[in-house]
Amino acid sequence: MFDFDVSTNYLTGIGPAKAIVLQKEFGIFSANQLLNFFPIKYVDKSKIFTIRELQPSNTEVQLKGVITELKEVKQKRGTRLVGVFKDNTGSIELVWFKVTKWLKSSIKINEPYIIYGKTNCFNGTFSMPHPDLELEANYTKNIISGLQAVYPSTEKMSAKGFNNKVMSKAIQNLLKEAYPYIEETLSNEIMEEYNLLSKREALLYIHFPKNQEYLSRAQKRLKFEEFFFIQMQLIRNKLVRKDKIKGFVFKHVGEYFNSFYKSGLKFDLTNAQKRVLKEIRADMSTGAHMNRLLQGDVGAGKTIVALLTILIALDNGFQTAMLAPTEILATQHFQAVTELVAPFNITVKLLTGSTRIKERRVIHQALEDGSLQILIGTHAILEDKVQFKNLGLAVIDEQHRFGVAQRSKMWMKNTLPPHILIMTATPIPRTLAMSAYGDLDVSVIDELPPGRKAIQTVHRFDSSRLRVFKFMRDEVAKGRQVYVVYPLIEESEAMDYKDLQDGYESIQREFPLPEYRISIVHGKMKPADKEFEMQRFVKGETQIMVATTVIEVGVNVPNASVMIIESAERFGLSQLHQLRGRVGRGADQSYCILMSGVKLSNDSKTRLETMVRTSDGFEIAEVDLKLRGPGNLMGTQQSGVLNLKIADLVRDSKELHMARNKAVEVLTEDPNLALSKNIAMKRMYQQIHKRTSIWANIS
Repeated sequence: MFDFDVSTNYLTGIGPAKAIVLQKEFGIFSANQLLNFFPIKYVDKSKIFTIRELQPSNTEVQLKGVITELKEVKQKRGTRLVGVFKDNTGSIELVWFKVTKWLKSSIKINEPYIIYGKTNCFNGTFSMPHPDLELEANYTKNIISGLQAVYPSTEKMSAKGFNNKVMSKAIQNLLKEAYPYIEETLSNEIMEEYNLLSKREALLYIHFPKNQEYLSRAQKRLKFEEFFFIQMQLIRNKLVRKDKIKGFVFKHVGEYFNSFYKSGLKFDLTNAQKRVLKEIRADMSTGAHMNRLLQGDVGAGKTIVALLTILIALDNGFQTAMLAPTEILATQHFQAVTELVAPFNITVKLLTGSTRIKERRVIHQALEDGSLQILIGTHAILEDKVQFKNLGLAVIDEQHRFGVAQRSKMWMKNTLPPHILIMTATPIPRTLAMSAYGDLDVSVIDELPPGRKAIQTVHRFDSSRLRVFKFMRDEVAKGRQVYVVYPLIEESEAMDYKDLQDGYESIQREFPLPEYRISIVHGKMKPADKEFEMQRFVKGETQIMVATTVIEVGVNVPNASVMIIESAERFGLSQLHQLRGRVGRGADQSYCILMSGVKLSNDSKTRLETMVRTSDGFEIAEVDLKLRGPGNLMGTQQSGVLNLKIADLVRDSKELHMARNKAVEVLTEDPNLALSKNIAMKRMYQQIHKRTSIWANIS
């Protein structure tokens, strides 16, 4: 038998010194981890050229011949080693600038070598600096592979002589020893259905592909497997949660809900809102624990759905909590909810970091005796001192801004976990939702309330600023308000972007008192000052709000019709989309103007063109995923789910859908993987489950 957990210290071709570098640089400690350390690219070594065939194109080629002479040539710093390499058609020069003494002593003169490297051509003479060298006798003994793997590397590895050739040789030695003992992880049924290679073949051909076809088949197998077991974990956790983790049963839809629905709603719900509400009601009436993600574009009406859900909890005698990531957003939720439920004798309180001690004591007492029905607040709700009598529902807004450990504290407030409703206005691409949130039930409000006009978005260069100022004056003259958002607070020498203070001063010159009044808001202001400026704008006392992205969420001013984003090329797509959503909340036509410099990167052009072309949040999210990758989008790598070794959410969405569908099918038929055909998959599932910690039950 072969021990796949054996330390890399003991593997042929590595040894203790190289093992330490491998551990520090890539976290590879065992034979199994080394087997699953996949190449980043491949070079084609299927053809051996003659020297006569070389072209001055600076390409990588493989040659066969002998080194006839070696000499050391002194230069300003140290020496270089120069060799003459010949075949039957001609000769070229080989040059080395490093480890020349060792090379000179180890190279065998007039012995047949296979060499590989990039050629240079000067005055019709070819040379090859630092070629890969291998004696032909050794070359023929190795695993034959036309395509040769190139592995990730670092400077520290190179300094220890741990180059690509050493890595390839170590993996080759490992495969020779371990190959017969590599166990299958998928069922025969799945491999036949999708025409997949066996696990051992896939590992052999991912490192040493015979040709492009074998490489493609190895990649397909390993990508499918990676997605399949992620989906198995997520789906099985979801099934276990629904089966084993009990939630409160909300049997009644009573007085609070019905009264508000009949007389508190000032508008009809959209069909999408009705559908989502039906899904939530079904969840909370079963006795299973609800863990639902509510997605909806800016202005789609998520908050009213959350409030109706809260009223169902109140009808069943439970308390509720609503968490928001910032005081601004928490305060806005508090004001909106208080106003909406005022006629129905419902107690609502706000708890944030700014809440005074005297008021905190009142809130703590009211929570513990059950007289406080709705608590809205920030991270302050998660403090240990905050104890509920019977918390039945927690609504979490913009959940990706709360850490997993923080969200888990909501569970500690009760003997049974409260139902969880997570809201996000950041549209999550379907591929990402299936992987990062595959354990949640997902509802989507994909319909805007009637009467909302599409926001007109344009891109303008800095040279058009005077035209933009005139447009602002025209809108203010109509009684509208304007946002101007900047990416920086203070001057940054490293980046040539307009900063907030400079922008504020230029706008003051263009829009002087007493005709115009301007608010300024940024993250370095004290909360009270920030709130004062916000309220001036909300009440219409100022016509222009100059701000940083603190107004990205949480400001609802229906009279604001213009959003100007300065240095728009510096913002991510989802942030641009969020900022645009601050306007378009009233009945008037709204506008978003993206200001930028003339020099734009390709990614920046794509982002700005996408914003001008579409207002569909999900389409924007898909473009964002392609540009930024899953690791950067919403910080998903922190979840521990998306540390993908070979698969890619964007490029391999076909394999992801295939793997998810198959995982659902397998677990529907055999939830505990008890059938004999699924034994191999159960073994793999258990191994992965031990190694990864997906906090599935805590969203």
